[in-house]
Formats: sequence, structure tokens, C-alpha cells
Amino acid sequence: MMKRGLLVAWFWFFGISVFAQEDPVLMRVNGKDILRSEFEYSYRHRTGNADAKLSPKEYAELFAQSKLKVEAAKVAGLDTTTVFRKLQEAWRSQLLKSYLTDKQVLDSCIRVLYQDRGLKGLGSRVRIMQIFKYLPQTITAKHLEEEKNRIDSIWQSLRTQSDLDFARLVEMYSEDKRSMWLERLQTTSEFENVAFSLSTGEISHPFFTPEGLHIIKVIDRKENPSYGEVYEKLAERLIRKEGVDKATETIVERLKRDWQYAPNPSGMNELLTIGRTEQTLFTIDGQVYSGEMFKQFASSHPQAVKRQLNGFIAKSLLDYEGKNIERKHPEVRYALQKVTDKYLIAEVTRQKVDLPAINDRAGLATYFKFHTSDYRWDSPRYKGAILHCVDKKTSKQAKKLLKKTPEKEWAEVLRQTFNTSGEEKIKVEQGIFADGDNKYIDKLVFKKGDFEPLMSYPFTVVVGKKQKGPDDYREVIEQVRKDYRSYLNAFWMRELQDYLWHVIVGSMNRNENMLRELAAANPKIILHKNIPDMWRYMQQCEAAVSAGGTTLLELCACGIPTVCFAFADNQLEFAEEMAEHNLLIYAGDVREKDDAPHVICENLVCYTKDAGKRAQSFERMRRLVDGKGAERIAAFLQQYKRDV
Repeated sequence: MMKRGLLVAWFWFFGISVFAQEDPVLMRVNGKDILRSEFEYSYRHRTGNADAKLSPKEYAELFAQSKLKVEAAKVAGLDTTTVFRKLQEAWRSQLLKSYLTDKQVLDSCIRVLYQDRGLKGLGSRVRIMQIFKYLPQTITAKHLEEEKNRIDSIWQSLRTQSDLDFARLVEMYSEDKRSMWLERLQTTSEFENVAFSLSTGEISHPFFTPEGLHIIKVIDRKENPSYGEVYEKLAERLIRKEGVDKATETIVERLKRDWQYAPNPSGMNELLTIGRTEQTLFTIDGQVYSGEMFKQFASSHPQAVKRQLNGFIAKSLLDYEGKNIERKHPEVRYALQKVTDKYLIAEVTRQKVDLPAINDRAGLATYFKFHTSDYRWDSPRYKGAILHCVDKKTSKQAKKLLKKTPEKEWAEVLRQTFNTSGEEKIKVEQGIFADGDNKYIDKLVFKKGDFEPLMSYPFTVVVGKKQKGPDDYREVIEQVRKDYRSYLNAFWMRELQDYLWHVIVGSMNRNENMLRELAAANPKIILHKNIPDMWRYMQQCEAAVSAGGTTLLELCACGIPTVCFAFADNQLEFAEEMAEHNLLIYAGDVREKDDAPHVICENLVCYTKDAGKRAQSFERMRRLVDGKGAERIAAFLQQYKRDV
């Protein structure tokens, strides 16, 4: 049984008593206080299109979820890695550089850059599709050559066969099946340079980027975006580069006033006259900056002494502001926190959701098994092969051979049997074909249209079958991965939302030691043994998992939505009958069903996500057990006594 713990403590009194404090605690996530100022900063700087339409109260749920994911990342130690620490320092440096830049001067620089990009025609957007093959850093030379040859082969087909459908090739061969709008500054320069050099409808040659191999087709183009649309990206690019010194100079003059900068003319004159001094050069907020400190700075900045002194003053002021900026300006701290949180969320999501959605073959297969109906096609398709043969005898032999051969081996068996000794007797097209995809399938299977046989291959036959949907998840792998990812993410979020698991066992349980170890390692698991008042725990819980014994009746009496299973023969009939009357969800006999845990977990997620479903289950279960069972038994016994 699981009991919902306190996920978020809300203090929603917008405009009322909570704002009596200057910066009150607005909510509490996993025991950590969230100040009003932090939430307001996040709400103002939300970036998602959907998020932009949310009210503060609606956005708060997403905000709380992001905080839970950050905590999960920290529990996994992702905030302690060397990579993260280096990135965090780089982000802070970039953020400070952005903050310590005069906005008016920066704006003028951005306008110059925007106009320059417009004149060069680089500000437009292109909509592209691509045939993409990811190449890992560890790829071998042999594998690299194979992938290059495969991409080259596709390119040669595109170049020589003008009627080829690029979208179809993307669906068949690409690891990125999206069509997307691409702007400058959005991806690598190698990719941008090719994409923006193409005209509408033009297809690129194969090319490499750090990510892998690509063939691009430009589907559409749009004119330059407005200044406002690209301001943030251009500002980011400028700040990363040198060349905004004028903007920094304005800030330095302001910092001199803010931090009570006080020069020492005597020390400065001595330094400028003889090139060194032991005197104080200036103070910042009462802190002394000496000639010895200048000497250390100058050793790394070889230039004229006066320019060295000006640089030393600027650096000292900027560094002092940087050390105190988070205390002086909390929004800077929140900005840094936002970018670090974004990284941690992305990394923990990659580990918890993205990688399993790609690599968990058993999970993908199980998910597809229980959601097969979601992948039914609107109209039947033909799964099989088209055989272009040199003569009728070959076609008959090939069809007979393939009927005894697994589909995945068809191409190789045909090659070894008919295409040896330099003679190619059969050309093969294998796949899943919808009406209109292939003229040969259209004629021979769907009885539409017509075709001319291939030159030198006058006998064309098909081998396969019509079907309403895919047989295997691998036939619709990208969609299944997408859906399985959504499932994993939803399940993970439920897991993060602090459920307490009350595990109740009897004295004869053979797994007690293992359960005690699990409970000791996970504070969310509470192990109970031989409790006399199980109903008290039932009444506190949102959902339950139980074997198909008399405990099911107790759960019905309490109205607790239940997923049940059987592990003994005497449980089967009872569990099945209760499931048949829609009183609970039956996951099957765990002795025979390897996927029973997946079924249990999946249906628990359904219960916890759907309050309406829980309410319906509650009503049905409570109607079954009304508390008058003893009266009915007594009446039955009395009647039986009279009859006897």
C-alpha cells in the first residue's frame, strides 16, 4: 500500500497575508523553503510557449516538479562531478560578464550586428528535413567507413532517381525524423553553413558534423526575423566574444561610485613614473589594493604601465562586484541557479528517462504489447518483399524459399541463393508499404494502377501479408520510443512525488530479510509484520497491491483502489471474478507472467494520476462490502436450520 506524503506545502495567498513579509516563503518542496522572489524570477523568465500562458498558480506545479527533479539529480551526485563544476564556473563567469555590461552600449553593438547579418542574408530561417546517422566518439574506423558508404549510397540514389520521396527515405533511414525550422545560432556552424547555403527544395551532399553524418533537404525558407526575435541570441553571442569593452567601461565608472573607489595619487604617480611602487594604489569599499597586487596583475598583462593600471582598476572593481553581486542582486543568484538547474534536470532526465527509452528493449517490447491498439494503421499495409526476377522459374523458387525463412533473413538468403557468381537474378525491395507507397505493391496487392517491369527483370512478384498494424515494436520503433519515454517520465514523476510504501507481511513470508534490507536502504519503504489493525493503514492509503486472498475483501470495505495478482491456485478464481466485475485490476498469475510487475506498476500509475478513476473504484468496492455480511450469514443459517 502507498500513502501520499507531503510533496509540496503551499502558501497561496497572493496579495493577502503572505505578502506581509518582504520576501516570504511561498512554498516548501521536499522540506526546502522557496522564497517569493525566487519563484517570481522563474515565472518572469519562463521560456516555454505553453508556460507563457500559465497563471502563477498554474505555473507553480511545473516549478515544483522541476525542483523535485533537481533534488533527484543531487541525490544521484550529478552536482558533484568535475564536468558540472567547470560548467557552473563558466556559466557564472558568462552571467557576470552579461550583467556587468552597459545595456545601452550593448544594444548599439547588437543593432550593428543585426544589420550586418541582414545584409549578408544570414538572418533567415529554413525548414529542413535530414537523413541523419549518429556517430559515437568511440566508433571504429571500419564502422565509420560502413556508415559513410551507406550514406553515400542513399545520396547516389537521390541524385540519380528524381522520383524518390525524401520524406520516405527519412522515415526509413534517419535517426532524426523531424522536420524543423532552423535559425542561426541554434546548432553547429558546420550544420548551419550547409543548411543556409541551400535553396528551397535543394538537397545537400553528405557531410560531417561533430554529431554524425547528414544529408539535408530545405523544404521552406522565411525572411529575416525581427530585431526583437533575435536580440537575446545576438546578445549572448556578443558577450561570449571580445569587443564589448565600451559597455564594460560604463559599468566600471558606475562601480567606482557604488563601492566608494578612492585613488591614492601619490602611489599612482610613483607607479607611472618609475614603473613600480610599494604604496597603496586605491581602495574599494575600504579594502586596500597595493603596488604588490598590481605587480602580480602586470606580469600576466604585458602592455604600457598606464594601460596596465587602468586594467587593474577595472578588474578589481569587477571582481569585487562579482564576489558581492549575489548578495547585492538576488536575481543574479536566481539566474545562475536557473541555468544550473536546467543542466541538472536535463542530465538526470537523460539517465532516468531518455536512455532507457532508447535502450530498454524489454521495456519497449512490454510497452508495445500492452498498447498494440495505439499503433493500428488507418488502413491495412503490406508487410513483405517485392521480387524482381529474371524468369518465372526463379520467381517461383524464391517465393517457396522465403515461405520457410524468417523475414529478417530474406535479403541475405536471396543474395546467397540467387545472386552469386557475379550474376544478379533477383532485385529485392523489402519493407512495410501503405497504399500509394510503391507502384508494384499498389498493383499486385491493392489492385490499383499499373507498372512496367524493370529492364532485364520481367517477372515481378510479392511475398508477405496484409496487416492492420505492426507485429513488432521495432517496426514503429520511433513512435514507441516516444510513447515509452512519456510513460517513463510520468512514472518517474509519480515516484518523485514522495509516496510512502507500507509493505505488510505475515510471519511466514520467505522474503522478509530482503524486504528489511530494501526498507533500510529506502526511507520511503516502511515494513510492517503481523499487524493487528491493517484496516487503519488501508484507510490512509491511495492505492494498494495485494495477492488475491481475503485481503481483497478488506480493501473493498475500505474502498482502496487495488491492483491484485495471484501466486497460489486458490487465489485465481477469486481474483479473476473480482476483476470481471470491475472491482479491481488483475495483473495475472505471477508464477506464469514475467511481465506482471510491469502491469502492476502501469496500473498503479493510472490510479494515482486519475482521481476520477479512484473515485469510481471506491464506489464499486464499497457497494460490494456494505458491513451487513454477518447479518446475511446469520439469516442464511437460521433459514438453513428451519429447512433441515
